[in-house]
This record gives sequence, structure tokens and C-alpha cells, in this order.
Amino acid sequence: MTTVFLDGQFMPIAEAKVPVMDRGFLFGDGAYELIPVYSRRPFRLAEHLRRLQHTLDGIRLANPHAEAEWMRLIGEIVARNDGDDQSVYLQVTRGADTKRNHAFPAQVVPTVFIMTEPLVTPPPAQREQGIAAISAPDMRWLRCDLKTISLLANCLLRQQAVDAGCVETLLFRDGFLTEGAASNIFVVRDGVLLAPPKDHLMLPGITYDVVLELAAAHGLPAEVRPVAEAEARGADELWMTSSTKEVLPIVRLDGQPVGRDENAGRPGPVGRRMYDWYQAFKQTVMRAGE
Repeated sequence: MTTVFLDGQFMPIAEAKVPVMDRGFLFGDGAYELIPVYSRRPFRLAEHLRRLQHTLDGIRLANPHAEAEWMRLIGEIVARNDGDDQSVYLQVTRGADTKRNHAFPAQVVPTVFIMTEPLVTPPPAQREQGIAAISAPDMRWLRCDLKTISLLANCLLRQQAVDAGCVETLLFRDGFLTEGAASNIFVVRDGVLLAPPKDHLMLPGITYDVVLELAAAHGLPAEVRPVAEAEARGADELWMTSSTKEVLPIVRLDGQPVGRDENAGRPGPVGRRMYDWYQAFKQTVMRAGE
């Protein structure tokens, strides 16, 4: 049975209970992180914890643990559960108050929850064939850089993709690409990698950072700048990236093939190289124990 951590105790997941007055339950008042684990080693854990701190700062919630304690807890939850490759989910809410009040309560203890599930990455056939996506206006709030548990808008946008038989929804705001419903999006045009800049309109992805680092290391030209919707729709290649999807090619957008000429509707060569670079980098990091 899966073991989870809740408010200072490890327990079977069936025994984990949260008070109904918890502000995470009532208001979505909290932060979360999702950390991939390969061969029982968390990937880029320090970067994930820095992003957690950014979110906690943004919602004015004190971090309940120092970095070393988070690392210890995550290491223990991985050790207590089966599987070499896992996906660790951690969540911090503002805690449970005695009444429902929009204003922050004066004296409450944050609720800390950690669980793990098997890490499921895209199957080889999906990587080799690519996936289909749709697009939608980005109607979310203006602090998308915060990884909060208030994800209803993202869920609705992802469900639009599912209803259309697709994997992801690309989001456009005021004529520019922001990100996917649950991913970052990269564009390749004329051999140049384009990435929307980190700002309040997109989540700063950990995989997003790795992709840009690998582009620099391997001499792939890259530009971090606003990406117009027309550039995304006229891309030679589109990719979605995330901790679980890694680097996954998008070959159809709104029913139209991505790319030009004989490569239209097929994964492109730049994306294939980036996927290989990512796998090699991941193995190097895991061997080093980082």
C-alpha cells in the first residue's frame, strides 16, 4: 500500500485525512510541486524547492520546512514506496481555521502533504509519432508563475484537449504564446529554438530550464522572447515539455499538421536531438547523484 506523509507522520494513504476547514479544501489556498524521481534519485530537487519557495513567497505563506528537511522527507517517502522511478507530489496549504474567512487567519499551522506515484513518461510510440494539440485563449489569472493548487482553469483547458482526442492545449493571450495547460511550449523556426520568456503569465518550468541549458551547451541557436501566435502556428516544430512528458513533439495543432514540406505532421530533427540530449543529461545527473 502507498505510504504518504501528512503533518509530521508517515501513514498508509487510506488513513490520511484533512480537516474540512482546511483552506486548501475551501479556497485552494496552497502551493505544490511535482518532482520526478529516476532510479530513486529526485531530479533537480534543489530547483524544485526553490520554485516552491517562490510560490510560497508569492502567496505569503511561510515555508514550514528548511531545504534540508524537505530533502530528508522526500528521500524517505521515496524509500518507503515501491518503484525506482517515481513522481513525488508535495503540497503545502495555509492550514485549517475555525471559520470560513477569505482573510488570512492569524494563527494556523500549515498542512504539509507528500505522496508518490509511479513515474509514467510518454511511451516510445507516442514520442516517435508525436501528439496532437488544440489551442485556446489563456483565460487564467495573472500570476501563472505561482505553482498554486488552484488549478480549475488548467483542468478545464486540459479537458478541452481530452474531449478533442488530443494531449495538450496550447494557450495564447493577446496574440502571444504563453504555455500549455500543463506544460511549457517551445517553437522551432528556421533552426532557431524560440521560448516565451519567464514572467507572470507562465510557470517557470524545471524542464524548460534544462532545455535552454542543453541548447546553449550543444550550440543550438535559441531566443527567449515573446512568441507571436502566428510564429507558433507557422512553426517547423512544436514541443511540449514538463517533468513527466520530458520533451514531446506536437505534430498537429487544431487539426492542422505542424511543419513544412515533407516534415509536416511528423516529429522534427531538432526535437529528436533535444530528446536525446535530455536523456543523456538525465543519466549524467543521476550518476552524479545531483
